[in-house]
Amino acid sequence: MTEAAELPERESMEFDVVIVGAGPAGLAAAIRLKQLSPDLSVVVLEKGAEVGAHILSGAVVDPVGIDKLIPDWRDDPDHPFKTPVTADHFLLLGPAGSVRLPNMLMPPLMNNHGNYIVSLGNVARWLAARAEALSVEIYPGFAATEMLYDENGAVNGVATGDMGIEKDGTHGPNYTRGMALMGKFVLIGEGARGSLAKQLIAHFKLDAEREPAKYGIGLKELWQVDPAKHKLGLVQHSFGWPLDMKTGGGSFLYHLEDNMVAVGFVVHLNYKNPYLSPFEEFQRFKTHPAIKDVFEGAKRVSYGARAITEGGWQSVPKLCFPGGALLGCSAGFVNVPRIKGSHNAVLSGIQAAESVVAALENGRANDELLDYENGWRSSDIGKDLKKVRNVKPLWSKFGTLVGVGLGALDMWTNTLFGASLFGTLKHGKTDASSLEPAAKHKKIDYPKPDGVLTFDRLSSVFLSNTNHEENEPVHLLVQNMALQATSELGVYGGPSARYCPAGVYEWVEKDGQETYVINAQNCVHCKTCDIKDPNQNINWVPPQGGEGPVYANM
Repeated sequence: MTEAAELPERESMEFDVVIVGAGPAGLAAAIRLKQLSPDLSVVVLEKGAEVGAHILSGAVVDPVGIDKLIPDWRDDPDHPFKTPVTADHFLLLGPAGSVRLPNMLMPPLMNNHGNYIVSLGNVARWLAARAEALSVEIYPGFAATEMLYDENGAVNGVATGDMGIEKDGTHGPNYTRGMALMGKFVLIGEGARGSLAKQLIAHFKLDAEREPAKYGIGLKELWQVDPAKHKLGLVQHSFGWPLDMKTGGGSFLYHLEDNMVAVGFVVHLNYKNPYLSPFEEFQRFKTHPAIKDVFEGAKRVSYGARAITEGGWQSVPKLCFPGGALLGCSAGFVNVPRIKGSHNAVLSGIQAAESVVAALENGRANDELLDYENGWRSSDIGKDLKKVRNVKPLWSKFGTLVGVGLGALDMWTNTLFGASLFGTLKHGKTDASSLEPAAKHKKIDYPKPDGVLTFDRLSSVFLSNTNHEENEPVHLLVQNMALQATSELGVYGGPSARYCPAGVYEWVEKDGQETYVINAQNCVHCKTCDIKDPNQNINWVPPQGGEGPVYANM
């Protein structure tokens, strides 16, 4: 492999602000920067082939963030918020039946009145157009892979990954050195478990005195259903079966325009049983009597999966570091019981942008945006997350029936009295350390897919339009392969073959020995392996820019 000293020098570009990630947070920051200071030079890097290609969410959007960013958005005929919520249903599922929970028992913040069912990818595409109209430069297909630092140790830019590297690490005929994009401030909005955010949190110890980060895996399919079974604007959430009452998670059905239904399933990644497969649980969920009728005569058109931040109030790291800040899901701003984070992502982009402009106007650069860090807990973001801070730890400690009930009670007391009976609970273990040895559990016998309602992983990945060059280095870095054999397989029974929703990992017998196979070309960039591997032995890094899924209307 070419030594670092022999690498060609990077070309560089100078900007006032560099933003990584063209999601709601990053694009909101870009728009707000230009609204406040039109002459600023602002660039947004996006690793997906196009804006929205890697974005996957339910999604029911609370428009509070968009209202603040673009107050007149309803006058734009091209806005993506076409389907207002018309009805809210909450179901508790058992193996053979269901109980609908009365809406009047739900805390007010769970009410979706005034919200919209959308494709979050399409929201990002719309925001990108608004940003470009303000002269924001957006570069899709460029994965930021490295943070750059000045002589004082402050962040002063990012570098994009080199292109055209062969599988053996040598430079191929199309090799191109990555670029350096230098900025007075760098904002990181990569989404959940972003690779640069992970580096920054460790480097600057941003998670000191915080609870461990917590995650779920969200799986989603988009179906075109029989018009007779379509209920425009219906939002349906459920919990319970097929998960047992000790395993956290839930599901959603959202009825969008054009007879489309988004169906999704979330499994909290602090589950204990290494034989559990979130993908298979999702497929089983669709067979429930209260669910399957919607999909009779329907056609599945898309599939994807993504990690979701679930730590909330207790787990949000310090947001600022010398030279920049974390935004959106990189900061962990998802409201778990509401299954919503895009509103807080937009609000965080706005707040960070306002902090940057104030700093630049005072002649500052590459220092800490402390007013952003010091202000978020008293802002709308903090107020949103504080009310629900105990839902996740109560669910984890007491299981679904008792934990959800106590969580609802806690949300009511926070809403009515501004206080909690429980104070602020801790999360405890990381999701990786929650997994138990295989010897403590029985294998789960999942039914075979029928190819009509339930499917296998590979046919699902095909619908995600995922593509990676086969002759490039694997971007899923196993740090100690021997440890995978002795522990991941020997102790935990090879859970990566089950927790991965894309069939990336396999244990295959070869020459009488179990061999770890990594099908990196299948990766949908969900980051679950980076989170759930019990030894934290897998490190997800970006592949070449533009690779991965290309989600349509997700």
